[in-house]
Amino acid sequence: MKKPTLFMSIVLVFIMLLSTNVNAQQFSGLDKSPMDAASFPSSYKDSNKLIKIIYSRPQLKGRDLSALAPNGKVWRTGANEAADITLYKDMKLGDKMVKAGTYSLFTIPGETEWTIILNKDINIWGAFTYNEANDVARVIVPVTKEEDALEAFSIAFEKSDTGANMYLGWGHVRVVVPFTM
Repeated sequence: MKKPTLFMSIVLVFIMLLSTNVNAQQFSGLDKSPMDAASFPSSYKDSNKLIKIIYSRPQLKGRDLSALAPNGKVWRTGANEAADITLYKDMKLGDKMVKAGTYSLFTIPGETEWTIILNKDINIWGAFTYNEANDVARVIVPVTKEEDALEAFSIAFEKSDTGANMYLGWGHVRVVVPFTM
């Protein structure tokens, strides 16, 4: 059997390089509702988190909030997948003690109040398969209206006297969800 010549070896390597480009990964464009995260404490320097949420941030883009998060209907609290909220310590939502763990966050928007729901079903798309029987805790919180509008749905945390408040905001609507220890 003859050994391949240097020329044949170079041709073979060149063909292999060309064929690699043919199968290159095609990346999609940016998501219209990008994923984001918020945590408490919010400082990146403090790795001892109490709570963290991963959610997608839909934009109003001239649409009415009630069309995107209809009053009286279960909403995934963001876009795309249902928001995942992780409690790193046992905490109370309303009067219900919730064990440390990861849950889906759902809401039922309303004109004057929102129902906030932690549900044990995780890794689900939207609220299409929401099952009330798997709710871990619910609390009803008042809605306030702000003059300044938020184009993108936003979540932030702030320290409270008894734990942390989670702020939900979109358009002119603001909701405060207290987590206590």
